[in-house]
Amino acid sequence: MIPIYAQMAGGLAGAWIAGGMIGAERSYHGRAAGFRTHALVAIAAAATMLVAYAPVFAPGARFVSLDRLDPTHLGQGVMTGIGFLGAGVIFKEGVNVQGLTTAASVWATAAIGLLFGAGEYAAGALTTVGVLATLLALRWLEDAFPGQVYAWATFGFRSVGAPDKAGLQALLAEHGLSMRDISYALTHDGSIVGYSGNVVAKRDKSLDDLAAHLLAMEGVAEFELSRISK
Repeated sequence: MIPIYAQMAGGLAGAWIAGGMIGAERSYHGRAAGFRTHALVAIAAAATMLVAYAPVFAPGARFVSLDRLDPTHLGQGVMTGIGFLGAGVIFKEGVNVQGLTTAASVWATAAIGLLFGAGEYAAGALTTVGVLATLLALRWLEDAFPGQVYAWATFGFRSVGAPDKAGLQALLAEHGLSMRDISYALTHDGSIVGYSGNVVAKRDKSLDDLAAHLLAMEGVAEFELSRISK
């Protein structure tokens, strides 16, 4: 039985280390599901998968082998259950949705735990490297990759002298922005003309320049620019 339990210990240890490494990266970036959560997910998934391969004690028999137990059913159950845990770290703040990457990392950690539990140490290690590379290296690539910047914007102008839609678009174009899906509102007993919609820019600095311009502009009663996270 020593080789069996040695394999069990190796699978659990490998899963714990892999989950801890991924969780450490998440903890470093201040995410709710960090080192302990990922380590627990990995080791629990590995322990579940070990049930399909390890002998267990049963009443009326010395040992009963579970060779006929289909391990894919165990893996399916783990991945389904982890989906609910991952949903717990996703939250919406304003127009931004946070936690999607952490939820995906928790789900990937469960798969890594299953690999280690099944004795697939090489595959588990390679998957761990792939997940860490995605979380670390691709973060820099994503930040460096050129792309449009989106923001949810609301503008409130005093009704006297307020720009129309074309005037607003011209104002935004001066700073390299455009506005889509514009909605209109007349508030404060008709004294404020409001516009709201999605603002698109090629540079993140364009939003800062627009905000500075609006602060110094007469006739602007209120405005809000909320960047939409990647």
